[in-house]
Amino acid sequence: MISVEALLRKEVQHLAEEAFHRKLISGYGDGPDTHEYQIVFQGKPRHFPLEHARSFLCDLLFDSKLDKYSEEYSAELSV
Repeated sequence: MISVEALLRKEVQHLAEEAFHRKLISGYGDGPDTHEYQIVFQGKPRHFPLEHARSFLCDLLFDSKLDKYSEEYSAELSV
């Protein structure tokens, strides 16, 4: 049986890969502590507990999606 922490780590890894692919972060990986995850954001490595890393990445991905749709909507209005 997979532990809740292992599932959470897998989800954080997936979110980090997506954020990296979209160039929202410049690096990611396991932190020095087994309960932490490292995310390089704006050139600075930050160590988050897994729950906070998940929330941070979800917010970052959601905000970038909103920005994208806002730009598309603004472009449609100017036509």
